[in-house]
Amino acid sequence: MAGIALYGDLTEALVSAYPVELSHRLESVKLLPHNHANQGEPYGQLSIEAVARPEVTALYRRRVFSMAVTAKDSRDRGRPSAWSAAIDALACDAPGDGQTPHLIILAAGDVDEPEAWKTYPVSNRTDGVHDPGQAWNALTVGAYTEKINITEPDTEGYRPIAPHGGLSPFSSTSLTWPKSPWPYKPDVVFEGGNAGRDAISPCTLPSLGLLTTHHRPDDRPFSVTNATSAASAQCARMAAEILAVYPGLWPETVRALIVHSAEWTEQMRADFLDHRRRKEDYARLLRVVGFRVPNLERALWIVSNSLTLVVQDELQPFQREGAKEPTARDMHVHPLPWPREEFASLGETEVEMRVTLSYFIEPNPGVVERGIKGRYRYESHGLRFEVKRPTESEEQFRHRINLRAREDEGGEGAGGGSDPNWRLGTSYRHLGSLHSDTWTGPAVELAERGMLAVYPALGWWKTAKKLGCYEKRVRYALMVTIRTPPIGVDLYGVVLGQVVAKVRVEV
Repeated sequence: MAGIALYGDLTEALVSAYPVELSHRLESVKLLPHNHANQGEPYGQLSIEAVARPEVTALYRRRVFSMAVTAKDSRDRGRPSAWSAAIDALACDAPGDGQTPHLIILAAGDVDEPEAWKTYPVSNRTDGVHDPGQAWNALTVGAYTEKINITEPDTEGYRPIAPHGGLSPFSSTSLTWPKSPWPYKPDVVFEGGNAGRDAISPCTLPSLGLLTTHHRPDDRPFSVTNATSAASAQCARMAAEILAVYPGLWPETVRALIVHSAEWTEQMRADFLDHRRRKEDYARLLRVVGFRVPNLERALWIVSNSLTLVVQDELQPFQREGAKEPTARDMHVHPLPWPREEFASLGETEVEMRVTLSYFIEPNPGVVERGIKGRYRYESHGLRFEVKRPTESEEQFRHRINLRAREDEGGEGAGGGSDPNWRLGTSYRHLGSLHSDTWTGPAVELAERGMLAVYPALGWWKTAKKLGCYEKRVRYALMVTIRTPPIGVDLYGVVLGQVVAKVRVEV
């Protein structure tokens, strides 16, 4: 895992003629049964201590925490456990009142029985993401694969189990979880290697794995690894490289950026979508491979050069006046700085707008024992986003969002009718604390969608009045990207000119 977290798949580094430049370092904490001291200790408590130990040595060092340890079963089926609740509390820094949140990356857990691979991909669909991978605030990583070339001698009768760009045989999914209210997991997928099989049985083959460093370099320099552990280490590497370039980004923002940079492969679309491309089919795809395969170059481009709005902000979800019941408080409306005239001139040209919203919830550990019933919810709050429709005025848009927020205070937060041009829509996208959706339609219609609202949804901060948490503030990261086909118009240059002019006026 250390080799993957530092270098990625070493195959690429070894065939390259360029020097390997490292922008990040490694720290490691191991959970060992030293003199039986850790036996019987809750894994949640051990995870908390494992995060605290390196922070004591260098408190202000920016870190990405990655853990490949998971439970051996998938019995929780998305429900919070004591372990996943501890991960959520660490991520949002519940003990420190949110002062030092953490970016935590988890392996989704593996389908590691060769007999199960015989039924690929059915075995992946029935093996749920392992505890603590259901944690809302963590970035849970599954595995896909592009490795299909078997090069070992005497393997002429073997073939790869997964196709190029398909789900790795090792990756667990959340298809067996209830549709609501649990998050989509895994959140993203990285290369996790493949397995092979002949006419008799499946097996792992080194040529289908990832090349990495051996844990005893005096014996030999290289080894091979695979599965969601290797995938999560690659995700941690990408997060560290993003922070090295943009050290001012929040953990919530890095998580959003990794998701926002991701794309599904054509094989994933072919395997899990049909020609109808219904919203429920996309939601099902999310429970298999998450929000796609991230790309570091695309992530860095999003921040620096693409037509993307990146927001780091905070709001107060709830308030209470006197003895009255707590109510929703803040709604942020963000103007989208897109060139309206240029988009309108493109007419019926099809364009895409992708929106990603990332925030951390504070877990309610009590519901892990009691179960989630009635007004007791696991999440402290929720956040939602909505975009103005072409026929709405600004006043009508604010009125619709206010109505949607009031409806959400009583339940699940779907509310109202969903715009059919969204890939997921409000009925499917607002699960967990990481939301990403894509709108596709005519450029002339996008020209009239110049506003986006972020508003609060129900949580235990509002219902547990005696705890007085309704006055807390929360952070969020928002990203909005516009994609257009080659059109001969420099939209980025037009927007950049508008932004620079606005900044000069404000100064």
